[in-house]
Amino acid sequence: MTPPRAMPPDPAWGIRERPPLWELLTPPSRFADPSRTAVAASGIHLFMADGRRLLCGTSRLWNVNFGYGRPELRDAVAAALDKASYLTLFRYGNEPAVRAARALLDATDSGIFGSVIFSTSGSAANDLTMKLVRQWSRLRGQRTRKVVVGLRGSYHGLTYGAHGLTGEDLDQDLYGVDRRLLRHVDPHDPAALTDLCEREGDRICAIVIEPVLGTGAIEVPTAFIDEAGRLADEHGFLVVADEVATGFYRTGPFVASSLWTRRPDVLLLSKGLTNGTCAAAAVLVSHQICEVFERHDAVFVHGETQAGTPPTAAAIETVLDLAAWARESAAPVHVAGWLDASLHGLVSAAPSRLTLTGRGCFRGVVVRDQYDQLLDPGQIAALVGYVREAGAVVHPGLGGVQLVPALVYEADGIRQLTAALSAGLDRLWDTSDRPGKVLSTHDKVGQPTAPASV
Repeated sequence: MTPPRAMPPDPAWGIRERPPLWELLTPPSRFADPSRTAVAASGIHLFMADGRRLLCGTSRLWNVNFGYGRPELRDAVAAALDKASYLTLFRYGNEPAVRAARALLDATDSGIFGSVIFSTSGSAANDLTMKLVRQWSRLRGQRTRKVVVGLRGSYHGLTYGAHGLTGEDLDQDLYGVDRRLLRHVDPHDPAALTDLCEREGDRICAIVIEPVLGTGAIEVPTAFIDEAGRLADEHGFLVVADEVATGFYRTGPFVASSLWTRRPDVLLLSKGLTNGTCAAAAVLVSHQICEVFERHDAVFVHGETQAGTPPTAAAIETVLDLAAWARESAAPVHVAGWLDASLHGLVSAAPSRLTLTGRGCFRGVVVRDQYDQLLDPGQIAALVGYVREAGAVVHPGLGGVQLVPALVYEADGIRQLTAALSAGLDRLWDTSDRPGKVLSTHDKVGQPTAPASV
């Protein structure tokens, strides 16, 4: 049998000319753009291949809370590499991971969590958690409890489980993502969750809540969180706080769920956990879940090759020391105050067109065009590009952009960041408001690089 022939290369690309790096969430036509290719980073700045220095207004995907190039992290990771470059958690423990786990339990200071499972990303941690809560139900003799509830508008990642749990259409059907055991409810409608529990309460094993939804920096109302806690206790399922984005004082306290009336049974941390230096996530598990697994001496069938390695553990411990400094110096409070004042000043100049979302140092700016319509993905991409040309990197969001500055910004840096956003908005409006000219997803400058909220 003749083997199938490979497709010939596209003549638009020569073999040598094709960019070697496949950039994520970016169409191939935009690969290798020097204005979007970082070559270095320091403090709160990115240095790009086109020679420009840009303010980083995203903590580089919420990860770099304490700025780039921290010598404490460099030294801690280097020391760990020197002592034990790699140790696994597959069927073994390692002392650095034990210390990091203890430090995380101490940092939450709640008495609720009894153990830590290390992972390598927020997305993988969500996959892990959905497996964990289903096995917990099975060990308790509740074989039908397999349904996990998520929120509409939520973002949990793009691995298969987390992709399904994410409450926004990000081509789940295209990729064959299995959502049969997932349900989604509107976080602004507690009654919808009540109705779901009345229908399927005996099949639900957990609800997963982001305190601030990652797609658009949308706060989940306290009334919904309270109702979720009440229903969890009434129907016997678990509450999971996905604080991948909101941890480490991003929205006020160390973790936002510490203010919940009914505390979560599982807590997910990732972004910020190593200040972006190592791939890491942590799933903090309550004593009640641990006790069920211990009673049955049950093996949890999950593993990740790079989870909990010595360099990662060293980075986590160092970041927790930096977090303690942030708390003592009130740095997150100061940055949040400067950001709030600066953004409100921006909104006051165009109140009919701009709306703020989120809280603390996790903010969204929703933008409307001259027809009072939310920006489409092409306009959002254009705005992100205009802000970059004005000197800052921001992240696309639902109907606008998100600002997630590092917790080490000073007041002047925040002013420069919002000034770049203002300049980008002016250019967008100058272009799209021009008679006969409305930017759309087909405009070259507005070519969307990914679904707007990713």
